[in-house]
Amino acid sequence: MFSESKKYLSVVILAAVMMSCGNKNQQQQPAAPPAVPVTLTEVTSIEASYYDEYPGSVVPLNQIELRPQVTGFVTGVHFQDGARVRKGQLLYTIDAQLYTANYDQAVANLNVQEANLVKAQKDADRYHELDKNDAVAKQLVDNADAALEVAKKQADAAKASIKAVQTNVRYTRITAPFDGVIGISSVKAGSPVSAGQTVLNTVSTDNQLAVDFNVDQKEIYRFSNFIKNSKAADSTFTLKFGTDIYPYPGKISLMDRAVDPQTGTIRTRLIFPNKDNLLRAGMSGTVRVLNVAGKSVTIPYKAVTEQLGEYFVYVLGDSSKVSQRRVVLGTSLGKDIIVKEGLKDGEKIAVEGVQNLREGAVVTTENPQTKPAEAPKK
Repeated sequence: MFSESKKYLSVVILAAVMMSCGNKNQQQQPAAPPAVPVTLTEVTSIEASYYDEYPGSVVPLNQIELRPQVTGFVTGVHFQDGARVRKGQLLYTIDAQLYTANYDQAVANLNVQEANLVKAQKDADRYHELDKNDAVAKQLVDNADAALEVAKKQADAAKASIKAVQTNVRYTRITAPFDGVIGISSVKAGSPVSAGQTVLNTVSTDNQLAVDFNVDQKEIYRFSNFIKNSKAADSTFTLKFGTDIYPYPGKISLMDRAVDPQTGTIRTRLIFPNKDNLLRAGMSGTVRVLNVAGKSVTIPYKAVTEQLGEYFVYVLGDSSKVSQRRVVLGTSLGKDIIVKEGLKDGEKIAVEGVQNLREGAVVTTENPQTKPAEAPKK
């Protein structure tokens, strides 16, 4: 009987040990992580177009600084600051008394030289008549001819002096070199000015203005084609100031002679109409060049994560699991971005909840907060 009791006790202990081991194995087995709630979107392709942007500056097509070509005092300012002027319009006058006196003196000197020329001509004619009859020495004839040549040269010099002085008189009146807008005068009546030194004012054209900007040398071929294609002026080039878009499109005019070896860029010029006088020389803005990308894969930019300079998205696979995939990004289109490589139409990617995802994570499109609460157990 004692042996049967001992046998029964061993069976009970063995069963207890096995149950204990089973419970321990169940406790050590980890529970599966819950599905991560996300929002998914399907990858699609659209006809994408966007603008390449470049910093640009507004410059006049023609601009000149007005400097006096004679020294003196300003006697008159004949325009309103900032006014529109016409070619040949009188702008400034400089005291001309000294230059007028010099002109009168040069005219008087010419009269004297012309009188000497007439006398020298008569003397030469007389000596030549006497020489025909051998009534005068040959030396005297030669002297008369020489005097005549001197008189001619002196008369020519007097005429040239008149032209020089006459030019100075004309330079006392400064006129507009072309149609345009004049700035604020740097001098007033009575101000002394020096020839070639003093800047009186600046005149520039304003019916059309240029916008200069730099493009990378890799884009020379593209912009050369723009120049050849006149239709590119319709809507390809626009100008932006802050958030405001200039209402008139521009036309590409030219590219500079050579690439800047320091920056690897080449200056390019657009021409914009200035009908409403909204553009002013010296303004800084943004040149926008339309780029039609055609059929392109686009996704929301918030679906993209960055790791060590590379970009990834989470793509939905089998069994509601996501995998991380590297993508090559293109140009941003507002809240979306073009994907050059890595995705194709019809694939689904995570957009919301991306920060909670890891490689191979199980996802759900249901929000746990919106699930109906379970009924309390009785």
